[in-house]
Amino acid sequence: MSVNGLMMQLPLLISSILEHAERHHGDLVIVSRRIEGDLHRCSFQQVAVRTRKLANALVAAGVQQGERVATVAWNGYRHVEIYYAVSGIGAITHTLNPRYSPQQLIYIINHAQDTTLFFDATFAPLIKAIAPHCPTVKRWVLMCDPDRMPAEPPVDGLLNYEQFIADASDKMVWPQLDENTACTLSYTNGTTGNRKGVL
Repeated sequence: MSVNGLMMQLPLLISSILEHAERHHGDLVIVSRRIEGDLHRCSFQQVAVRTRKLANALVAAGVQQGERVATVAWNGYRHVEIYYAVSGIGAITHTLNPRYSPQQLIYIINHAQDTTLFFDATFAPLIKAIAPHCPTVKRWVLMCDPDRMPAEPPVDGLLNYEQFIADASDKMVWPQLDENTACTLSYTNGTTGNRKGVL
């Protein structure tokens, strides 16, 4: 006779980690030093709200499950939101190493077929150099406040992160993905030849 255990059946999803943090640690504070120089403080509850807004904005923009969404960014609250939002909708967060040469980044972006790329203003010159060679990227999003947008954008059609999420709903029923669904992608550093993707 078969006997089943009484443990709850819950897939191990990135979205469930965020839901747990919001539910049980919502008032804990996340502190980031922004590239603008100031310290930014927000709670897990605020991050969860903004993450749902970003997830909805990505879905509205047409980002599908399995698509690669790249970042060239420092560790900060917006980068945290991207990790949870992208993986939460079943797309794949692809962190790019800004220390790679432009040629290496162009190869990696095209090989991964990234469709959206979020970046910090620090990397605007790098983005300007690589963008013309990255035809798979449909959306370039600068991670800054609207009043910090450059007078001369590094790429045509540049979007602002805060404006991108501004009108999106903060309500989201996260898809119940298979827990083996890929969530992040990185390319190897110490390797011969072209970088290899690790999914």
